[in-house]
Amino acid sequence: MTQMGNTAGSAELSGGGSANAAEVAKFDALAGEWWNPRGPMAPLHAMNPVRMAWIAARLGPLEGLRILDVGCGAGLAAEWLARRQAAVTGLDAAGAALEAARAHAAESGVAVDYRAGTPESLEEGGFDAVIALEVIEHVPAAERPAFCAALARLARPGGLVVLSTLNRTRRSWLFAILGAERLLRWLPVGTHDWKLFLRPSELGALLRGAGLAVTDTAGMVPAVSGGFRISGDMAVNYLMAARKPA
Repeated sequence: MTQMGNTAGSAELSGGGSANAAEVAKFDALAGEWWNPRGPMAPLHAMNPVRMAWIAARLGPLEGLRILDVGCGAGLAAEWLARRQAAVTGLDAAGAALEAARAHAAESGVAVDYRAGTPESLEEGGFDAVIALEVIEHVPAAERPAFCAALARLARPGGLVVLSTLNRTRRSWLFAILGAERLLRWLPVGTHDWKLFLRPSELGALLRGAGLAVTDTAGMVPAVSGGFRISGDMAVNYLMAARKPA
């Protein structure tokens, strides 16, 4: 397992101003494969436990927390949180992915409030945490300031905003583009655009521009025993948490 391909599981396009119709269509086409741990979303299934544990460690007890999952796709992160008694709202612009999310939640007996839409258009706010995992690299560069501002607006004062994405490095091109798409064909060719990947300094600047204070960053790398582990190496996949002023 390599670090590539995690964004394919996201479709996590956040629409309105930030949604890109072509990107939404890519992930809608994969909706039927989302919950197959051996399918195209296998890297995301492998990554989900470690990224969610990292987020949970920064939130404390999840029971009763109101959490918004922006670009929820078919619900891997949303269900993880809901199973731990968080009150989760899942938001996505990809309709087929949302239908897959609703169907899986119903079959699994998990309560998630799934909604079609974008963070810019969502009026409800006051969430204890807003997460957008493997989303922002699919948002057009010009729309990213508004996207981050919307995430910040939706969090309550003192709330946490967490993003995960791909760094724009030579290694990320080798792993995510050459390896995952062109050689191994784990993902459809064209799933990612390396030029849209963000360096941590760029993402941090966007979050600070939205009035947030960056509090934590971490890399995610393959573990020897399988899956992923948290690391200081952010050359390919990384997480970033930011706090809204109280």
